[in-house]
Amino acid sequence: MNSTLFLTGFGAYVVFLIWLGWFVSRNQKSGEDFLLGGRGLPLFLVLGTTVATMVGTGSSMGAVGFGYNNGWAGALYGIGGALGILLLAYWFAPVRKLNFMTMSEELSYYVGANKVVKNVVGILIFTASIGWLGAHILGGGMYLAWIADIDINTAKLIIAAAFTIYVVIGGYTAVVWTDTIQAVILFGGFILMAVMSVDHIGGLDNLYAAMEPSSVSFLGLQKLGMIPGISLALVVGVGILATPSFRQRIYSGKDVPTIRRSFVMSGVLYLFFSIIPAVIGMSAHAINPELNNANFAFPYVAATVLPVGIGMIVLIAGLSATMSSASSDAIAGVSILLRDIYIMFTGKVPSKDKMVTYSRIALVICIGLALLFALTSNDIISYITKMISTVMSGMFVCGMLGRFWGRYNWQGALATLAGASAASFSIMFNAEWTAFWGNPVIPSVTTALIAGVVVSLVTPANAVSKEEAKAILDAERAEMEKPEEQGINAEPATAK
Repeated sequence: MNSTLFLTGFGAYVVFLIWLGWFVSRNQKSGEDFLLGGRGLPLFLVLGTTVATMVGTGSSMGAVGFGYNNGWAGALYGIGGALGILLLAYWFAPVRKLNFMTMSEELSYYVGANKVVKNVVGILIFTASIGWLGAHILGGGMYLAWIADIDINTAKLIIAAAFTIYVVIGGYTAVVWTDTIQAVILFGGFILMAVMSVDHIGGLDNLYAAMEPSSVSFLGLQKLGMIPGISLALVVGVGILATPSFRQRIYSGKDVPTIRRSFVMSGVLYLFFSIIPAVIGMSAHAINPELNNANFAFPYVAATVLPVGIGMIVLIAGLSATMSSASSDAIAGVSILLRDIYIMFTGKVPSKDKMVTYSRIALVICIGLALLFALTSNDIISYITKMISTVMSGMFVCGMLGRFWGRYNWQGALATLAGASAASFSIMFNAEWTAFWGNPVIPSVTTALIAGVVVSLVTPANAVSKEEAKAILDAERAEMEKPEEQGINAEPATAK
């Protein structure tokens, strides 16, 4: 595809996103309006933004590239993601009733609103948000660099600048509207690409003939290995269950039934969708088995098998999906930065009249940090799986134990987080263990679970009730809705 034509089309599309961001956010007045869309998102917007994020960088770059190298194993990404979002619907959608603003609020609530846990989790979640954001900038930059034939670091800068502008202008409302539009285009484009790419190579027989026999086994497990295959699906599922941007969708939804229905619909769609990236990846391998980088399989097929007009629309939608995923994580990172980390250093929360301004400044900071991460890596799947195993496995176990086990306490929560990271590093620094497990998520989750349970049982039970914990967090959050002259120190109560 002509690079000038694509860059022109992409530029026009970014201008449209900027206008849309301004248009849908004209009436924003508070921090909750900017960061949570006013907590009243309807079903179609929650569904649209969820689907767009799931069919984003991980699928368009990571899963298709994984399918290029490993055949049907490319479907494991979608299977893990579908199971993750379905479990999120049933296990965690009810926390919407508690009006949390950040995931660190939620996890600290489970252990008596303990400030140490809240601060530690806040730092970890901020790190995770920056990591996810960096992965999306990385994916979008690689995508743009290949299509437009420009330097990859220049492409990363363009991607970061493009979504920074419309998110800074429109906040979370702009994110969910642009996500919804992109989800429709990209979902349809993926299916069209799969059908046309198989037709282009002459049918499924030729698709299979081009791959190693082991890669066309059930889910490619003969090639990948049973345990590494399970690890890949699990790490994606754990990522969704512990990703701050997915929790943001719970906190911003209209009510529990709306959130649950949208997540179930997203999960079912994504489960059926899971084979599509694998088909596209294998088709790309059949068309050209000598691609320099498997991550380029998606744009390669789009540019090769689709008519120019449709191909450009799908390619732009695919690129914008990475920006949509990035913008969701940017908003989650800003929420953590202003709601949790700001308090750690100032002892108070930002006042209502400064919240939107501070949010915009914080967005630029978060995206700038993520860009620094993205400039140092060019491997999406490795980037994502290592970050999830190290940073997010512990938060996943914290959420599960806190939600379903009343004996869990703040000491157990800290042990959970430390155990997950220690196990992950142990696996990553041992080549034989890494080859056996595929990625560190299974040892990381297991160690976190054992550490959390054991330490909780040998230390005193939590003395702060759920009602008291909620009151502490509600009082802190209420300070954000006061004008500056009315604001007070955000420590209305002390958690034991």
